[in-house]
Amino acid sequence: MKSQEMTNTTSFMEVIGVLRKHIKLIIITTLVSLFATGFVTFLVMTPKYESTTEILVNRKLSADLQAAQFQQVQADVQMISTYKDIITSPTVLNSVNKEISSYPGYPGSESALAKSISISNQQNSQVFSVTAKSTDPATAAAIANKTAEVFKQKVGKIMSVNNVSIVSSASQEQTPYSPRKLLNLLVGTVIGLIIGIGLSLIREATDKTVISETFLTDDMGWVNLGQIEEINFKTFESDATSRIASAHLASEAIVKDRRV
Repeated sequence: MKSQEMTNTTSFMEVIGVLRKHIKLIIITTLVSLFATGFVTFLVMTPKYESTTEILVNRKLSADLQAAQFQQVQADVQMISTYKDIITSPTVLNSVNKEISSYPGYPGSESALAKSISISNQQNSQVFSVTAKSTDPATAAAIANKTAEVFKQKVGKIMSVNNVSIVSSASQEQTPYSPRKLLNLLVGTVIGLIIGIGLSLIREATDKTVISETFLTDDMGWVNLGQIEEINFKTFESDATSRIASAHLASEAIVKDRRV
């Protein structure tokens, strides 16, 4: 048990050692990913805005029908699903598309307009929300408001009912919902860190350089026959020059002695 724990500890320390060895690579990769994400987020991606209007579905009943109020509320709630389909139908969007086609940030077509509109509501609630998205805040608000107005006009004729009213109109939101700058930068940093760690481990795994004697004796099982020290070329050249000079002086001294 202790041996296994020691092995796990050793493996963990080896990984830490590899990461320390390639710390420059990890830092550079992280910074590159962060700068690339920041460039795309701040300079490439187009900000998008959204605005929401709320619609109430509530049919007013006469005094003698108040006992059926609960059943009527449930019926109105169930009708919201049908109303969602009507809002995104060509019957409504065709008129909306004609009204906002000249606005800045116009989605470009009726089908793109339908994709820019989303509808949501809480369970058992008679209120549902119409949210429009655009690259221009004023256009987003105009799409939401115009969709609600056209729907209110059309639904009475289509369904022969008068139970729809606009609770609140959409207003311009000056803060874009996309891109989420801080989140993008955080994601870019994490991705760069992961890539850097991955490259470090891959580089270490593919590095076949022998850096220690223990690798040859313990891992490979080879016998150490000796060591060769690294020789600095400048030192070697200097020593060789000195030896040649000494030999030259010695030879000159020998010649002088012979002459004498």
